[in-house]
Amino acid sequence: MIIMKKKDLISQLEEYRLENKISQRKLAKILGVHYTTINRWLTRKFKPNKIQVWQIRKLINGR
Repeated sequence: MIIMKKKDLISQLEEYRLENKISQRKLAKILGVHYTTINRWLTRKFKPNKIQVWQIRKLINGR
């Protein structure tokens, strides 16, 4: 039996960004944050707050 580990939100965001060929700057504009914030999330220096998590999920799920 193979157990698939669910990707965390930041991994999903990076995958979404790469699949859709979106720069970190453009992603930042879409999410309403500074581009350095995106970089800090992707390098695991910071975590998004609850509102940002909601916005990321909304973007990834296409709502």
